Amino acid sequence: MKKIYFDVEKCLGCRSCELACAVSHSAAKELEKMISDKDKSLPRIKINFSKDKNYPMSCRHCKDPKCVSACMAGAISKDEKTGQILYDEKKCVGCWMCVMVCPYGAIRPNKKVKIPVRCDLCTDIGEPQCVKACPVKAIVYFEESELEKVKSKK
Repeated sequence: MKKIYFDVEKCLGCRSCELACAVSHSAAKELEKMISDKDKSLPRIKINFSKDKNYPMSCRHCKDPKCVSACMAGAISKDEKTGQILYDEKKCVGCWMCVMVCPYGAIRPNKKVKIPVRCDLCTDIGEPQCVKACPVKAIVYFEESELEKVKSKK
């Protein structure tokens, strides 16, 4: 399965990834139009800042996802073939259990529309927009099996 990986040594904290994510998930799909949208789109990625590092955070599409077992409505499921965590907004009851059990804090509530917001890997677009937007390539998207190859090049 392809996953998003973050290199905190490269991250500038510019939030280009957050902006690209919000725009790609907005109704308008364009920054200028999104700004005037009544219901603002929230990014599915969030940059956490610490003293000397910036930490991009998004859904990790875990092997053993706590959010799937915690979802009483069955709105969150795991595609066993791709490993991707899927979300069905029509089934969601807005209980926030997925938000509470995520060990990474990668799911957050959109209180306006009462649904959780988490990374969907931009599957409807083809590739994660946060990856395309990162000016220093601190965010990459590749097969899990390629991780060791990338680490060994450092």
